[in-house]
Formats: sequence, structure tokens, C-alpha cells
Amino acid sequence: MWALRLGGVKPRHVAIAVLVATIWGINFVVIKVGLRDFPPLFFSALRFLAAAVPALWFVGRPKVAWKWVVAVALALGVAKFGLVFVGMAAGMPAGLSSLVLQSQVFFTVLFAAVLLRERPRPVQLLGMGVAAAGIAVIAVDYGVSSPISAFLLVVLGAVAWGLANVATRYARPPDPINFIVWVSAVAVLPLFGLSLVFEGPAADLAALRGLRWTGVGAILFIAWVSTLLGFGLWNLLLRTYAASAVVPFALLVPVAGMFSGWLLLDETMTAVRLGAAVLVIVGMAATTLKRREPRVEAPPAPVDVPVAVR
Repeated sequence: MWALRLGGVKPRHVAIAVLVATIWGINFVVIKVGLRDFPPLFFSALRFLAAAVPALWFVGRPKVAWKWVVAVALALGVAKFGLVFVGMAAGMPAGLSSLVLQSQVFFTVLFAAVLLRERPRPVQLLGMGVAAAGIAVIAVDYGVSSPISAFLLVVLGAVAWGLANVATRYARPPDPINFIVWVSAVAVLPLFGLSLVFEGPAADLAALRGLRWTGVGAILFIAWVSTLLGFGLWNLLLRTYAASAVVPFALLVPVAGMFSGWLLLDETMTAVRLGAAVLVIVGMAATTLKRREPRVEAPPAPVDVPVAVR
């Protein structure tokens, strides 16, 4: 029965939201697979190239000022994904990356408070504190056996994502698909340039010469399934429901990421990390809570006064 809903969301749309969160969680495993075939910055450039080129023919010109396209491309496409890919290449597990990256909620609220003068509510501050405690526990547990630099790179990726979110708020793109396609296109050249400088043309050419089906599949999955399909379906939900009803489903992304990393990549999941993951997810969930305004009943119109219709 369509009357049965979760948070006001129809069952078929709940299924779509869960599907998107699952795709985005598995995406971290696919990134790990692709990093076996490509240097991280080169891999990131190829994914944006594959996402942008086929779609540019259909979306038309950018519908916001170029300064916002460039700003989000540099913050999201170059900084966020570049740092995350480099961090994962340096040893950060796929599952933990999907979890730690959700700290972008913390940085988005922080930057919105500073740049947009949006004062966080007490429940948001409490939730961010809980999530920060969980991430700190993960950092300590992860740093015992692995270089902490890989963890910090992913955290910096979350910082860049927070800046990109604020820039997107300023831009207010009327067509999010058009916007993300052009952001992807603008990010390609800077990422290729950074790859040539830091990874070297020899490494990039060697990756192309030794191209395998796993590498091609990883690029196509990240570009077409995770970016274009995932973002398109998510945008459909945001057009249909209030953001407060849709955004909490994103908390399933680290669940899918950690489970798929454990299942497909044999990643170790300690009890400490699981407990810390719960702290992060609960804390991030608290930041999405919206205070329900009391319903004000309109006073009945006097029966002897006609009501004009405009």
C-alpha cells in the first residue's frame, strides 16, 4: 500500500534512496579497484572526463555564473576527489574512507556559520561533537597500524567538500545535472596537470599501456553509475521531497561502504572502529534533525463577512 511511508517518502522512492546510498557506498570499493591500475590523480581526471564528455552534448551551456562552476570544480572535483583518491592510494581503507568523508557535514555546518551566517542549532552542535569524537577514535585506532597521513588526506577531502557545499549554496544552480556535468568538465584539466606534475607522464602512460578491463570498468562505474545515475536519482528525490526527508538516507553510504569493503576487499573491521562508526552516524544524523514548528490553526472566518477571492 502506498499509504505505508517512511518519513513521508513513498516506498518506491525509499527503494531509490537506498539504491543510491548503496551505489555510493560500493563506489569506494570500486575506487580501490581502479587505484590498482591508475595513479590516483590521473584516475580522478579520467573519471571526470568520462562523466563530462558524453553528457556535455545534452545539458547545454552552464546555467550559473562561470565563477561558481570553477569554484565548485576546484573545491569538489580537484581538491575533494584528488585528496580522497590520494589518501586511499596511500592506504586508507574503502570502508573507513566512506565513513570519515561524512565529516563533510561537520565542515559544511561550520563554513555555513562563518560564511553564510547560518547559526547552528544546539542539537547540531551536539551531533557534531559526537561525530568528531567518533572520528577521533577512528584516527587513533587507524594510526596504530597505518600511516596517519592517509587518514588526514581523506579528512582534508571532507573539508574541501564542505567548502564546495557552501559554494553550491551561493550558486543555487537551477539545474543540478547541468551543474555537476560542467563541474566535472572543468575539473579535468587541473587534475591532468597535477597528475603530470606529481605523478609524472611516465606513470600515466604506463597505466594507459597496461589498461585492463578492471580499470575501464572502474572508470565507467564511477563516472556513469555513481556520478550521473546516482546524482540524477538523488536530484529526483530532492525535487520530490524536502531535503530533511532525503538527506538522512545518505547516512547509509558509510554502512554500505564499510560492509562492501569488508565483504569484497577483506578489510579489517575492529570492534573499536564499529563503535566509532556508530558515533559518527548518530552524530551526523543529529545534524539533519529539523525542529518541527507548531501548527497554528487559522481562526474561523466570521460568517457575516464575505471573503474576497483574488
